[in-house]
Formats: sequence, C-alpha cells, structure tokens
Amino acid sequence: MIHNRGLKSLSSIVAKFLFAIKRWGLPVAVFLLFVSRSNAVDQGVWTTTWACGVQLTEPHNLPPVVLDGCTLRQFVYCTLGGPRLRVRISNEYGTGVVKIAKAHIALARNRGSAGDGEIDPATDVALKFNGSASVSISAGEIAISDPVDFQLPSLTNLAISIYFENVPRGTITGHPGSRTTSFIQSGDVVSAPSMPQATRVTRWYFIAGVDVWSSNGAAVVTLGDSLTDGRGSTTDGNDRWPDVLARRLATNPATAHLAVVNMGIGGNAVLKGGLGPTAVSRFDRDVLGTCGVRWVIVFEGINDIGGAPDDKVMTVASNLVVAYTQFAQKAHQKNVRAFIGTLTPFGGHSYYTHARETARQFVNAWIRTNSVYDGVIDFEAVVRDPTDPTRLLPQYDSGDHLHLSPAGYHAMAETIDLQIFTR
Repeated sequence: MIHNRGLKSLSSIVAKFLFAIKRWGLPVAVFLLFVSRSNAVDQGVWTTTWACGVQLTEPHNLPPVVLDGCTLRQFVYCTLGGPRLRVRISNEYGTGVVKIAKAHIALARNRGSAGDGEIDPATDVALKFNGSASVSISAGEIAISDPVDFQLPSLTNLAISIYFENVPRGTITGHPGSRTTSFIQSGDVVSAPSMPQATRVTRWYFIAGVDVWSSNGAAVVTLGDSLTDGRGSTTDGNDRWPDVLARRLATNPATAHLAVVNMGIGGNAVLKGGLGPTAVSRFDRDVLGTCGVRWVIVFEGINDIGGAPDDKVMTVASNLVVAYTQFAQKAHQKNVRAFIGTLTPFGGHSYYTHARETARQFVNAWIRTNSVYDGVIDFEAVVRDPTDPTRLLPQYDSGDHLHLSPAGYHAMAETIDLQIFTR
C-alpha cells in the first residue's frame, strides 16, 4: 500500500463549477476561462530531485540512540528546484510498523551544507499524509507525503525533520553512505531552528526520495557503488561526482531543467554479494522507478571483480557484460537513454591482482567498443596515472588506491559531455 493523496483531480473542479453555473447562473465562458488557467497551472510532471538507494541498515550502522520519542533531522541535496514537492519515506526492509507522529521540511540555514544542523524557520512547513500529520508505515511499505507548496531552489539542502512515535529495533531501512550529517534529539523539535543537544551521525534513515513538480523537468540517474556514493568525498561538502555534474547541468541553460539522482550504494555489487540489493535486482526500482528519468549512467562492477577469486574472475567479467547489456536494453524499453562509464584503476588496493586487472581491462575494452549503449564515458582515461595505468593519479587518490579524492570526483564529472543530455 502506498499513501499518496496526489493532486486535486480536474473532475472535482468541473463538478464544483457546474454546480456554481447552475446555482448562480454564471456564464459558461467564465468556467472555461477558469479551467484553462487551472490546467495551465497544473501542467507539469513529478521529477525526482533527490533520492538514495535504500537498503537494510547493517548493525554497525544503526542509529546510536533509540529513535522512539526523538526527532531525526536529515539533510538532502536537491539538484532541481520547483514550486511543489513530496517526500517518500521507506520501511521496505523493516519487520514492524514505523509510527511517525509528525514530519516537517525546511530549507537549511546554510543552503550549501548541512554541517550545522540549522534550518531557516521562515520556510518550515508540515507534511501531511492523506491529510494527517501522522502516518504508520507497515513493513515493506513506502509512505508518500501529500504534495505541498514549497519554493525549493535548485542545488539546495533541504531539511527533513521526523518526530518518531515508535521505531522497531534492529531492522531499519536506510542509506549508510550519506556523506551528510544527521541530527537526533529527544522530543518534538521538528520546527526548532537548531538542535544543540543532538547526537550526530553520518547516515540517512527511512528517507528515500524527494520529488518536485516541474513544467519540464527530467532526471539523470547515476547507478553505482561507493565510487558514485562518494566515499573519499567531503562530509557535508556535496562533492561526489554526481553533485558536481548536477552543478554543471544547473549552470548550463540547455540543461538547467535536469535533476541528478545518485543511486550509488557503498560496497554494492552488480551480480551477487556486496552490500545492499545488487544492481541487477534494484535496477527497476532505483533507475526505472525514478520519477522523470530520461538518462542513466551505469558505473559499477569494481566490487564484483575485486571480490572474485583469480580463477573465476574472468567468468565474473563476462557476466558483467551480460548484465550491462540487460541494463541498456531495459532502459531503452522505457525510452531512457543509457550511458556507461569505464571502470577506474585500483592498483595498490587489496583488491588488486594481475588476474583482476586483466578482468577490468576486458570489461573496459567491451565498454569502449559496445554498440548497445548510447555512449561511453571514459572515467578511467581521466583518472589513471599515465606512468602506471593500473593506478589512480596521486592527486585523484583518496589514499586507499580505490576511491577518489574530491579532486578526482570533480575530474570525473568534468569529463562528461553535457551535449549527451540535449540530443
């Protein structure tokens, strides 16, 4: 069951005005003018401006305090603005009912960062669920708030503050790799300008997405692992490569109507194993299920190769090619243009062996010459060390020889030709 009040239907407007025409003798022209204007206002589509790949939260990533009777304030970087929005809250991996007493949204006081936990109280707005301030979300379900008028600028941190009545222990839906500070404080402080007594944690819990109403919006989804989720980036800095891409799109008039939705999950695998649902199992939900999706960038496979024994890694590489092909085919069936990125080097990391490097090169050779995707983004060529192509350039290496630094993520985003989003 999905809780969603949705937009007021045109049929109800028609019924009310037909009654008014009959009762008050209003000219039909007045009615037609109103309908014309109402229709113009409601022209648009829901477009996801922020979302994350949700998963079952591992024990070591659970909230440090019990959430019952507490307010959890979380910040999300919304890449596309709009005049109306709705919030999705997920209990997909829970085993019991999550009871939310109230939920509010507000703009962060510091629009570019969540680091201080403060909101602009003048923008504080309560969310409703089927007209109610509270909502109970059964195990396996998602709650979608009623649409609310809210002037959301592009490239802005939005605060989502939830006051919980009851949260079952141990099985929490979340996203551990938020790279963003969240705040937990006892009591109902959803509208508080700041949360000085809060416990801080760099995780997201329960929130799954924010959609904006846009006249011409569309979304670019980035499907990946921790390299897309942003390990090695700056906490509260919004400098993952999808963030940098979003800023490039927003400042280009031809692409300013596009959102970037980061569906990276740290430790994720394409085929099997890893953390969270595999890319194969979540493609429909996280890519095709994104509101307004028109493009997908696939950049994943390192964990499959890095986790495979040397004597089986070429079989894994071949199976990656099969999965990549299926992703492109499924995207095209839904009129989504598909692009794929080459796998970046990991020489010097514990993943590295000669056999795994051979498998990575095999996969990259297929990516560069494939005919099923609409284009290739050669991330490897930008970040590899020309003196040792098995390794990252030192300035792009976060230090573990697998994940990139903020400079490396910036270079990845800069290599994407924005014209692929205008053709």
